[in-house]
Amino acid sequence: MRIGELATAVGVTTRTVRHYHHLGLLAEPERRANGYRDYTLRHAVVLARIRRLTELGLGLAEVRDVLADDAGKDLVEVLTELDEDLARQEAAVRERRARLRALLETEGGLTDVGPVSPELAALFREMPDVSGSPMAAKDREVLALIETTAAPEERERFMGAFSGAMGAPGGMEQALAAYALLDALADAAPDDPRVDEAAHALVACLPADLLPEGTVVDQDDSFLRALYADFAPAQAEAIRRTLRIVTEGGRS
Repeated sequence: MRIGELATAVGVTTRTVRHYHHLGLLAEPERRANGYRDYTLRHAVVLARIRRLTELGLGLAEVRDVLADDAGKDLVEVLTELDEDLARQEAAVRERRARLRALLETEGGLTDVGPVSPELAALFREMPDVSGSPMAAKDREVLALIETTAAPEERERFMGAFSGAMGAPGGMEQALAAYALLDALADAAPDDPRVDEAAHALVACLPADLLPEGTVVDQDDSFLRALYADFAPAQAEAIRRTLRIVTEGGRS
């Protein structure tokens, strides 16, 4: 058989056959006197086996192992591992689809900073219209970031604390007042007297158990540095003082 006839018989392309030669998966046939390769039935059998194995999902390196001398033993092992891997992929796909359905079915789950969890979406829904507050928009972004990066147990504790604080009598009003104070600091200097007022307003909004007892906040932490850099100087100073008050037990 010529290479085109072999490729047609097995249902692959001549380029694929040459690629398998290059990788050493398919032995090179002897050439006729005219220089053309002379493929045998054995080449077709091996090529068909390579095609079946790749269609099952094996990589070419795994196919090479299967085609080795001890292929009988390795084939069972490789196919078992492949089956287990496909099962894990199926489970992962089912989980992702379940999460997508939950987001699509949860009102508010697809926000401008989303997708977010149903719990955080519920918190955002409970807040009045804050589209005119740049600080409120940044706060939503930070909450979404924390929810994404925190460990599951820490995320659950954090969201529970925030939901409780916002849902408490007067909690939402306190948050709106704090946003307004921070927005007013956009063009202020860090030593503006309103900075301290804004810091204490923020402290009043934050849940008492936001940070575990004994937490030490490193103001030079890379995350905090990036956070401060995203705010105007006076706003960053207000947040810096807020964290200092909370961690040093300065709540009134």
